[in-house]
Amino acid sequence: MEHIVEARTNRRAMVAAGVTVVLWASAFVAIRVAVKDYSPGALALGRLLAGSVALGVILLVRREGLPPRQAWPGIAVSGVLWFGVYMVALNWGEQEVDAGTAAMLLGLGPVLIALLGGWWLKEGFPRPLLIGMVVSFAGAAVVGVSMSEGGASSLLGVGLCVLAAVSWAVAIMAQKPALRHASALQVTAFGCIVGTIACLPFAGQLITEAARAPLSSTLNLLYLGIFPTAVAFTTWAYALARTSAGQMGATTYAVPALVVVMAWLTLGEVPGWLTFAGGALCLVGVAISRRTRAR
Repeated sequence: MEHIVEARTNRRAMVAAGVTVVLWASAFVAIRVAVKDYSPGALALGRLLAGSVALGVILLVRREGLPPRQAWPGIAVSGVLWFGVYMVALNWGEQEVDAGTAAMLLGLGPVLIALLGGWWLKEGFPRPLLIGMVVSFAGAAVVGVSMSEGGASSLLGVGLCVLAAVSWAVAIMAQKPALRHASALQVTAFGCIVGTIACLPFAGQLITEAARAPLSSTLNLLYLGIFPTAVAFTTWAYALARTSAGQMGATTYAVPALVVVMAWLTLGEVPGWLTFAGGALCLVGVAISRRTRAR
């Protein structure tokens, strides 16, 4: 009976992780449109405002109140680092470096999550996870090389992308313990609110840019807030509470492969064979890393 319950829990966690990966992949396409009319800070604040409103409504409908006191340190740290610093650094960094360089640098995030999770959260270093991470990181590097434009990167952009990767990894180390005391919805909603408060200095930019931005960019901003933020971060937290941080980090290596396909279908960007090969490597690595639980 316990095996059946555990299997159901694992399946639900995998479905939640799948929803997260698909929506996060779609975010890169939406950002490509919105960033033409919104600056990095304004885009982050607008996205977080939309996400906070959506999550607040869900909290009211589900009648979930404030998280327990024990969860607040993790919520505050992950809110500032992931919802705040990460989003601004990512938006800004992608304006300073080409897409290929950004993909390779952000690929450091899951590696750092696995290493920190093994040491900080005492999750250990299972061999399938480590092998899968190596394969997936190689795939992300191949995708990055295939997309690289050459000469378009700056030291500032590289630093911002590395900052985004490090902020993400440290935020997960804080979020995982918080999920022992609060629900996935509570951790996500109040983390998003904390991130929104941290980004309030960009309020003036957001008001100015929203007044002159075309409807398509504003709709993409709202989409980013409702789906890749409110929905995807909640499904991420749900899955993270039921599996290891290392496995969840490795799962995100499926994002580059999906971004390639989505950009092809929606933006007409036809990928080369090297890009396809890198995406396939990412998916193979994810499959290997997910064998850890079964073993």
